Amino acid sequence: MFLRLTTAAVALCAALPAFADEVNVYSYRQPELIKPLTDAFTEETGIKVNVAYLKKGMVERLQAEGKRSPADLVFTVDISRLAAVVDGGVTQPVESDVLTANVPEIYRDPDGHWWGLTTRARIVYASKDAVAPGEVTTYEDLADPKWKGRICTRSGTHAYTVALVSAVLEHHGEEYTKTWLEGVKANLARKPQGNDRAQVKAIWAGECDISLGNTYYMGKMLSDPKQKAWADSVNVLFPTFENGGTHVNISGVAMTKAAPNRDNALKMMEFLASSKAQEVYASANYEYPIAPGTEATEVVKGWGDFTADDVNLMTLAGNRKAALRLIEEVDFDG
Repeated sequence: MFLRLTTAAVALCAALPAFADEVNVYSYRQPELIKPLTDAFTEETGIKVNVAYLKKGMVERLQAEGKRSPADLVFTVDISRLAAVVDGGVTQPVESDVLTANVPEIYRDPDGHWWGLTTRARIVYASKDAVAPGEVTTYEDLADPKWKGRICTRSGTHAYTVALVSAVLEHHGEEYTKTWLEGVKANLARKPQGNDRAQVKAIWAGECDISLGNTYYMGKMLSDPKQKAWADSVNVLFPTFENGGTHVNISGVAMTKAAPNRDNALKMMEFLASSKAQEVYASANYEYPIAPGTEATEVVKGWGDFTADDVNLMTLAGNRKAALRLIEEVDFDG
């Protein structure tokens, strides 16, 4: 489904001629998160942004379109999805002093194929009534039998879960990770289901006491009158690995291999990495900006401070296949 971000936006389902005043984007990110950025970019540069919102199949679509693809940029979340577009051979490396200055090395592809824009932490939502302060401090602790029948989470095969398991693998190796997964599964209050907000709703409803989720969902729930009660029922906790920090993931951008409007695409990438755009992006989705000198919103800062794990995200992407294999071996969703 294609949504128009400008009155002159064009459908991107067919190859388009390259015009000097436009840039075309394929996005997995939601329309309400992208529009403030595209509007700001157009206002600053005069370059029109056409966005196709996709739910799946981005790599396959770009591969099928090949050199005729109208897409210049892709927006997506999660390191595994960024790595997938690179592995699919549908991106090109980008060199830019602006991007290098604004995107820390840990949050970009070493070869310049993708660049991070904002981060989010994978945290624990804990019942204010049933979980005492200090009861949850590490990810390793989630496998402790004291949590038996008390944890809710989404599917083990979801990208967010796979990324966390990939981090456990990096810190502890396969044997430990499999045992950890078995322990977490044994502690589940119900089969994995729903999204991150559904887990917090389950805590509010008394079905479980703790859940895993991304930080930004707290902001979304607080801003929704129908979900505020869910958010008010939990505390935001920042667990760490025993030998590391809090697991984080990213949203990012990559330039397609075809990129008919390459110059405009580069301008947009550099704009997205700027302090101005980073703060707009982070504010729209309650995320953490990564450009030097930028800060999260007061709402986000109110959840507390944490130290991000320093494992390179491309390393986690490389662990994805092994993580999925272990998740399936323990039948985590079964």
